[in-house]
Amino acid sequence: MLKALRFFGWPLLVGVLVSLLIMQQYPQLVGLPMHDVQLRQAPIYTRFEEGPASYATAVSVASPAVANLYTTKYVGKSNHPLLDDPQFRKFYGENLPGQRRMESSLGSAVIMSPEGYLLTNNHVTANADQIVVALKDGRETLARVIGSDPETDLAVLKIDLKDLPAITLGRSDNIRIGDVTLAIGNPFGVGQTVTMGIISATGRNQLGLNTYEDFIQTDAAINPGNSGGALVDAYGNLVGINTAIFSKSGGSQGIGFAIPVKLAMDVMQAIIEHGKVIRGWLGLEVQPLTPELAESFGLEGRKGIIVAGIYRNGPAQKAGLQPNDLILKIDGEPAGDARRSMNQVARAKPGETIRIEVMRNGKPLELKAEVGIRPPVATSN
Repeated sequence: MLKALRFFGWPLLVGVLVSLLIMQQYPQLVGLPMHDVQLRQAPIYTRFEEGPASYATAVSVASPAVANLYTTKYVGKSNHPLLDDPQFRKFYGENLPGQRRMESSLGSAVIMSPEGYLLTNNHVTANADQIVVALKDGRETLARVIGSDPETDLAVLKIDLKDLPAITLGRSDNIRIGDVTLAIGNPFGVGQTVTMGIISATGRNQLGLNTYEDFIQTDAAINPGNSGGALVDAYGNLVGINTAIFSKSGGSQGIGFAIPVKLAMDVMQAIIEHGKVIRGWLGLEVQPLTPELAESFGLEGRKGIIVAGIYRNGPAQKAGLQPNDLILKIDGEPAGDARRSMNQVARAKPGETIRIEVMRNGKPLELKAEVGIRPPVATSN
């Protein structure tokens, strides 16, 4: 009996252990219930699909087309109290020269064409008496302002140098959240600097920075002096013009904003052709249709924008629009977002007639308005 156990015992023990292992790894083979957990295994990436280990090639392609800006302006300086003394003026006359002091600031710009057109931010060059452009190759020259657009915070400069390295344009409408981006500029005047991050968001608006906002958000470090510089993709193609940061300290906190290159190019071409950006205008103020407003107006279930105000003798008033009208569509496009609808009007050509579908006192109406020219924005000196 003992010999039989010794002869058959080890094979039985091994068989039991193998059975337990099979039951644990493949419970469906023996009819045991499985846990409802679905795991997705990542595919094996090839080297071609992996991100590059270095972005030096992209930097070498884009950085020569990013210039440093040094702007200066002269501002009035308060006189010494002695100069305002009547007795002093009695002896030295009333035509005393006023005092002025020079203020300087830093920024960046992107060389857009070999002909010498540069894009930067309007707030970098506004009211500047002198703009010095310093290229990466060591050349320096003075720039003149071709035109500016405060409503998008863009300005077009012109320099007269030969063999300028123009940047390659990317496609800002094809970027995706998570794409790698590089910010190139002149932060704090230390010289050209490159930082890396990703696209954090697209289509950012209602930030209170510009009238027309469609920002790319990135966590690539953008600091004072980067304004007007380039936001490029992993291949060195321009996708945006760095413009602003959200910061409580004054430095980068991982929330930076850039103007998409598509919008920037539209503004640049308009400035070069006309000296300014000509936008369509209806002369009305609108506000979103909130659930509270919808209930008060008896418009539950409707989508649109409410006419909050109308400019006297403007295109909207001439077309018959009235305050509290609910705009449903503009030229067939649903008017569910106030900013998007006003941008649609701004893109229309002055003199063009557009159809506006509204709801007034529960009745649908279709009005026609001739688009006017948006008045220039008043700027303070």
